[in-house]
Amino acid sequence: MASQNTKYTNVAAIFGVTGLVGKEIARMLLSTCDWKVYGISRRPEKVGPADVERYRFIPCDLLNPLETQQNLSPILDDVTHVFWVTWASQFPLDSSDCYEQNRAMMANVLNALLPKAKALRHVSLQTGTKHYVSLTGSSDPQAGHYDEQCPRACLGHNFYYALEDLLQERLPSHNVAWSIHRPGLIMGCSDKTLYNFIGSICVYGAICKYLNLPFVFGGTKECWEEMYLDASDARLVAEQHIWVGTNDKIACDNLQGQAFNAINGESYTWKEIWPAIGAKFGVNVHENVPFFSGDFVFAAEMGDKGGVWKEIVAKEGLVDTNLMDLANWDFLDLLFRCPLKILGTRFKIDSMGFETKYKTLDSILYWIDVMRADKFIP
Repeated sequence: MASQNTKYTNVAAIFGVTGLVGKEIARMLLSTCDWKVYGISRRPEKVGPADVERYRFIPCDLLNPLETQQNLSPILDDVTHVFWVTWASQFPLDSSDCYEQNRAMMANVLNALLPKAKALRHVSLQTGTKHYVSLTGSSDPQAGHYDEQCPRACLGHNFYYALEDLLQERLPSHNVAWSIHRPGLIMGCSDKTLYNFIGSICVYGAICKYLNLPFVFGGTKECWEEMYLDASDARLVAEQHIWVGTNDKIACDNLQGQAFNAINGESYTWKEIWPAIGAKFGVNVHENVPFFSGDFVFAAEMGDKGGVWKEIVAKEGLVDTNLMDLANWDFLDLLFRCPLKILGTRFKIDSMGFETKYKTLDSILYWIDVMRADKFIP
């Protein structure tokens, strides 16, 4: 085991370490002996990294400038890589308040780091494929696949743009490289994530089995039969963050920042994979009840099931969570009634030699197993 005075060539600061991708970045880095890791979040997670000497959790409210300066002081001497996989979700997406709050949060961190963190080499920013569309204006619902050179949406206040512009403004003068990663629908395990697909579908499946309810897909026929969103396995996104951030060939061209879609790279439809997801949960398949229902709304049908979830948690001896720690019914309704196709291409990252890909059904089944292993679901 390394001593307290061991000097590491690679030292990561993961902002958002309790989220879907932050957890995976920490796990991957700590699986080798080459990294020291600082994990930063407002609150620790219920199931976190193993207690290893190379990991230190730092609680911090990044919206508080003074607290940010004080709490980040321990990382200034040695941090080499920043992974920004967090965001402030207090205000609605594409609102001016959301834009300004997220910009302020990153500015607080840069103000704390850049004057003194002389070892800093790379900042890895995670945004998403929503970069290509606006939630407040009209967009072509049948638009084609977006590549990284597609222009920004002209309407709304997408905070992704604020973060990109802030890095462009602040990093070049400090000779710090940076990259942007744009996942689609992220699939991972966390109890600290607002838009948590795997958590939502797991809670839904567990309740369906417990109450002997049909495992219904509630949404539009188009979202049922056609692919509307790319899936992004958290393992792939985390690996891509690390691969780009430590790839010297890319880094030498990266002082102005490069963007990369971070997607599984496989076509799927819910109609094709929904039965296998239901089978994974062991739910009953009712012959006379179809999987698809255009009338089923998750928020309406599942919104009163908090007490049922507490029964399941107690009966199965699970990690103590409230239903809404894991599930977001409004998010599922939006996801399965998405009015726009937001699909990306992998040509750029593929051409640079990044080869990791996942089949979406495999991703979902894998993360259900992780949720079970972590005792979040039965």
